[in-house]
Amino acid sequence: MSDTHQLKRGLKNRHVQLLAIGGAIGTGLFLGSGRAIHLAGPSIIFAYLITGIICFFIMRALGELLLSNLNHHSFIDFVEDYLGDRAAFITGWTYWFCWLSLAMADLTAVGLYMQFWIPWLPQWIPALVVLVALLLMNLTAVKYFGEMEFWFALIKVIAIISLIIIGIIMIVTGFTTDAGVAAFSNMWNYGGWFPNGTMGFILSFQMVVFAFTGIELVGLTAGETEDPEKVIPMAINNIPLRIILFYVGSLAIIMSIYPWTAVNPSASPFVAVFTAVGIAAAAGIVNFVVLTSAASATNSGIFSTGRMIYALAKRGHAPSSMRRLTHSSVPYQATIFSAAVLLITVVLNYVMPEAVFVMITSISTFCFIFIWAMMVICHLKYRKKNPELAAQSKFKMPLYPVMNYIILAFFVFILGILALNEDTRIALLFTPIWFVILWAFYSMLNTDDEDALSEELIEMAGVKEIYKKPKKEDSDDYII
Repeated sequence: MSDTHQLKRGLKNRHVQLLAIGGAIGTGLFLGSGRAIHLAGPSIIFAYLITGIICFFIMRALGELLLSNLNHHSFIDFVEDYLGDRAAFITGWTYWFCWLSLAMADLTAVGLYMQFWIPWLPQWIPALVVLVALLLMNLTAVKYFGEMEFWFALIKVIAIISLIIIGIIMIVTGFTTDAGVAAFSNMWNYGGWFPNGTMGFILSFQMVVFAFTGIELVGLTAGETEDPEKVIPMAINNIPLRIILFYVGSLAIIMSIYPWTAVNPSASPFVAVFTAVGIAAAAGIVNFVVLTSAASATNSGIFSTGRMIYALAKRGHAPSSMRRLTHSSVPYQATIFSAAVLLITVVLNYVMPEAVFVMITSISTFCFIFIWAMMVICHLKYRKKNPELAAQSKFKMPLYPVMNYIILAFFVFILGILALNEDTRIALLFTPIWFVILWAFYSMLNTDDEDALSEELIEMAGVKEIYKKPKKEDSDDYII
């Protein structure tokens, strides 16, 4: 049957708070921080701090947009409002591709992490079990997605806080490891804060920026959050504290216990610290943490891709059947479709050359910069077009518009670093192909469309009268 039915606000404050944490903390902190420390030395702390501040302002821009119109359910609605239908089409499918690729990599990793305990277990079995379990949970109600993310994120938080507490005790008591005595001075006694020079510090940003992919997921939950005017600002404002405590705090503790020269780039520093204090199961504990982290990323991937397909379908950019909701307000067809595509990509991962797999995941990661840039540009357009509405906002982005341009300049800086690096240059050069394909595909589907970009080009040419295509109105959603 058909009815005027919308997504249900089932996410509570604690769900969104931990969702923001889970989005900002991935497996990279637990497994890849050794490589980051080896590359930049203690200056990696400043790279995380700077990137954390940039991400905070991105989230403040997103937060102001979301609260400016509570009838909008995701940031894609604002892209359509301020940048046009074509931009919404490209941004929506790009975001779907981003999360699909991330979930593909993490779901594949689930099988690897399970082999730590069961070496003979085929890698595809735990991946399939996790995918089916998470899909079934996502099809019930949004509150169960929030509940899963709450506990997944809590496990990561407990692991990080445990490291920091144990590390402080080791430093205060002068604990001796095989690398020497634990002390805060270890951070600057081995070549200073920038032992690998400015270039080592600059190159570290390519790893640091991508550690934050996923923080914008809060912007996709706006339409399903209880009391968004209170919950969303609280979640966004807490991001700087979390960045300082979890990333900067844990890295500072690690380099105080082990000088950066003694950190093994191919091993987990978390395992090294826990092992040093006599925790025999340290490797197993960290493996459990990264297993839940990978499951969390897969869970977020299923949720975000399903919601994005639903949002695209409401605009006519995906099959209309993808708009159908269950009685518990879950876009079930969009969610099942995304999970099915995810399953296919995982299967392909076992047969396609590794270089192709790496290329796909690298391109999708670069696309996150595009998503963040679109959010910042939308905020600029919102402030410019709606000065009266912006003046009434209770959650304004600080330092507008200067900070908007600083953020965009930061993205250009990151792209420059990626172009300099031989490992990422090829994937970066292939990334525009994705956008060309989407642009062309939209043009084929909308031959008579006049989007915002076209209108601005006409205005620049001096034409005042512009025909504007009537905006699509949301039609009823279907319930089963």
